[in-house]
Amino acid sequence: MAEKRRKFTAEFREGAVRIVTETGKPVPEVAEGLGINKTTLASWVSRAKRAGKTAAEDKDALIARLTAENAALGCVQ
Repeated sequence: MAEKRRKFTAEFREGAVRIVTETGKPVPEVAEGLGINKTTLASWVSRAKRAGKTAAEDKDALIARLTAENAALGCVQ
């Protein structure tokens, strides 16, 4: 008989990812401590890293665009 999938709140997922990223503990160790599957936690960490990279890339693109607009307006010192 198949096991029922557990649902985790966004706060739980974010907290688990924070433990891995802020403490530097390995994913399997954190997963075992939280009682979750290591591949589940690894996917959460991977997704969070991709989201963070995307946000940084968006910020860089915005800065580049605004710098170009300022230069075109003659606002650059």
